[in-house]
Amino acid sequence: MHKRLDIAEYLDSEEIVAEYLNLVSESDDPALFLRAIGHIAKSKGMSQIAEKTGLGRESLYKALDEKAHPRFETIFKVLNAMGIQMTLVPKMRLKKRSKQTALCVAEKRARYKV
Repeated sequence: MHKRLDIAEYLDSEEIVAEYLNLVSESDDPALFLRAIGHIAKSKGMSQIAEKTGLGRESLYKALDEKAHPRFETIFKVLNAMGIQMTLVPKMRLKKRSKQTALCVAEKRARYKV
């Protein structure tokens, strides 16, 4: 039996977290973006994030479920609690970052033999 890949285990630096969110945002899939925020929250500790946002832990899990439709205010609070600032740029500028992210992910996979 194989252990399920836990993406949160690989989000071990601010640079990787930022690149992960940038890469996911390119998909234009809100559910995927929400799932990514959940992975990051898990990597930083759901209890800590819940405390910083003023949300209950269970409420935080529900808000970050990919089938949820959380308010922007909730997402904004969660991003702030995780120390993440959103910056909006034209889509064309993000393409260069994707290659860097792919290399970083490949290095992590090689290191952890995933």
